[in-house]
Amino acid sequence: MKKMTKEELQKLKEGWGKEKKNWIRVGYSSCGIAAGADEVYNTLREEISKRNINIEIKKCGCVGMCYAEPLVEVNVEGAPRVYYGKVDKDIAAKIVERHVSGKMLLNDRIYDVKVNS
Repeated sequence: MKKMTKEELQKLKEGWGKEKKNWIRVGYSSCGIAAGADEVYNTLREEISKRNINIEIKKCGCVGMCYAEPLVEVNVEGAPRVYYGKVDKDIAAKIVERHVSGKMLLNDRIYDVKVNS
């Protein structure tokens, strides 16, 4: 394991907690992958690219709601942070169209909501 220099540690510290305001996370634990996270992730990337939207799409680990996989967490400025569950490619396209672009929630797929501060 490589030791980090003081400068590298300082850079890491400065960036800690500074997250982009607009992002999408797709659950990529084993249960998410088994439930179709690959297709959901690829659909989100395609839809974002088609609409030329500047938003980061990331893969993440388990959030503890395996029963609702594939899970997609969406954080966009002007809307609450939402966990959507049982997402398929059609719902993924609607997430980009309605939530990301239109700031409207897909109520029938929401599994959790966090109020942004």
